[in-house]
Amino acid sequence: MRTLIPFLAAMTLFAAPPPETRKDTTVDVLHGVSVPDPYRWLEDQQSPETRAWLQGQIGYTRSFVDAVPQRAGIVKRLTELMRVESQDVSHVGENFFFIRRSPEQDQAVLLVRHGASGKDEVLIDPNAWGGSKSITVMDYSSDGKRLAYGIRKGGEDELEVHFLEVAGKKEFGDVLPRARFFSVNLLPGAKGAIFATATKDGPRLYEQTFGQAPQLIFGGDLGQSHLLRSELSPDGKYLLIQTSLGAASEMDVVHVLRLADRKLIPINTDIKATFDGGIGGNTLFLLTNWNAPRHRVLAVDLARPERGNWKEIVPQTQWNVESMSLVGGHIALNSLENVISKTRVYTPTGKLVREVKFPGIGSGTNLNGAWDDDVAFTTFRSFMDPPTTFLHSVKTGTSKEFYRQKVPVEKQAVTVTQKWFTSKDRTKVPMFVAHRADRKLDGSMPTLLYGYGGFALSMTPSFSATYAWWIEHGGAVVIVNLRGGAEFGEEWHRAGMLDKKQNVFDDYIGAAEWLIANKYTRPERLAIYGGSNGGLLVGAAMTQRPELYGAVVCAVPLLDMVRFHLFKVARYWTPEYGSAEDAKQFQTLFAYSPYHRVKDGVKYPATMFVTGDADTRVDPLHARKMAARVQAASASGKPVLLHYDTEGGHSGGLPIVKQISNTADMLAFLVSQVFPN
Repeated sequence: MRTLIPFLAAMTLFAAPPPETRKDTTVDVLHGVSVPDPYRWLEDQQSPETRAWLQGQIGYTRSFVDAVPQRAGIVKRLTELMRVESQDVSHVGENFFFIRRSPEQDQAVLLVRHGASGKDEVLIDPNAWGGSKSITVMDYSSDGKRLAYGIRKGGEDELEVHFLEVAGKKEFGDVLPRARFFSVNLLPGAKGAIFATATKDGPRLYEQTFGQAPQLIFGGDLGQSHLLRSELSPDGKYLLIQTSLGAASEMDVVHVLRLADRKLIPINTDIKATFDGGIGGNTLFLLTNWNAPRHRVLAVDLARPERGNWKEIVPQTQWNVESMSLVGGHIALNSLENVISKTRVYTPTGKLVREVKFPGIGSGTNLNGAWDDDVAFTTFRSFMDPPTTFLHSVKTGTSKEFYRQKVPVEKQAVTVTQKWFTSKDRTKVPMFVAHRADRKLDGSMPTLLYGYGGFALSMTPSFSATYAWWIEHGGAVVIVNLRGGAEFGEEWHRAGMLDKKQNVFDDYIGAAEWLIANKYTRPERLAIYGGSNGGLLVGAAMTQRPELYGAVVCAVPLLDMVRFHLFKVARYWTPEYGSAEDAKQFQTLFAYSPYHRVKDGVKYPATMFVTGDADTRVDPLHARKMAARVQAASASGKPVLLHYDTEGGHSGGLPIVKQISNTADMLAFLVSQVFPN
């Protein structure tokens, strides 16, 4: 068992001030309010001045993390935890497909196994390409004979799409140029594909007959804030088309395109509710919050799709349904019951068949399979339990272990509990707490507090090398189920968005206060961590209550909430946050915008902002501007670092060696601040 070891205090490691940053006098006047923006010039990512500034920041951060004497040991242990085989599996037709990375490889490889007893064959190996290119499978043909895959560079969201014949491993058709794709659907045979992609005017759905120019088939009137995706039915007869206004839309518009005669069948064009669909046979199944904030399932006969013929087959219960899948001629629903994963299987008429059991408190996925295939997979993981995939027979209900990731996690007693605390407005909020069973509640545990709180995404216990390392070394890992997520349905989500966004920050602050009051930790031992919308979360937390935390890691964050909607794809998120173009929403955004809440002379905690050039989702300008602002303002004398990777981005894809190095940098920074000195 690893024991707590002393870490040198940050001030003994590093006393140099950060690089100088030019401050200008830019001020906007919005709705009669003056809004200073002294680091506007850092928004220009490619300007020589910004690039020179970045080189100074990168060197400054390296000089800090490389001076932490325990970093080498952290790299060693992370290498043991992360350089292990990883695998995802799909069963299509007679084939098993694997996305697998062996310990010595930097990138995952696509393999195929013909039949249950066949040998695994490599289809695509991105390691042969060098650099930071990775692959993601976009679609398989229903017989498993063809597939579409995307090539990703670094951490970009954009992909270049290729098509592959599995037999002979030969590419066919046309390459779809690098773009942001929402979906790619292979048409029967090898004649073409249908794909949804972003354009400068908004998302569009195209049909690509190979050898010809793409033809627009849907979405010509959609604007830049819309999202669009499609899914081909297993028999190739129907194309399900779903559109929404942004990532937190209150309304999903649903159509079905009958491919034989190209008849477009409207399903929902006016109900203000979410609909997530799938087609099995001639029935469209819809998971919806229409008159059911925790979701129910409706069945639509595509021969009689009028609303009066819709049937409710699985009614709403007290628990929120997170997802629906169609497998083996059945419906599988994954729900959260007090934030504990449950999966149940129903007949097409809504009769409960069984519950799929999970082995403990953690995250269990829904069944993954095909409508006309008895083989399905589900995966379970928790704080100290690496992913284990089970093969499930929909017909018989039997499950057996198919693959267990072999991570050398230490054999030790770990306590995982669910705790509830009272937020500022008296709302009860749950969180999961994990730590070694031998740790006493005396306020001494270094504690890593993680949250997200947005876009109806639920947070459940999961496995990561960071969590495993932290717990092994005597710390506590906490995941808090903030409003803004979907743990308790759409009402829980709505309570943490738009003008109620402050509830999310209050919940997070309340979790920190509870952990301190109940002797898990104390402020100087408490580290907070979040990414993307979670980066906004920790940015707000550190500017509203800086005295509560010893260290902050703010990754790929949104931080300038006055201008966020102007950059990259951020207009997708205005339904969740609002926009400063609206006078009332501006008041809400400006009140909590972390970049604008920084005050000169405040003692801010040690902070590391993490981002990179290849983040094509959340513009890295947020982290650049915020790092400069906090470096200039903080009076604590604690380090304020910008960890900037010129290949890193929002969507992963970095080689494992770089993943290890970046994670080690983060942990070295954190332990230098919140572990015992």
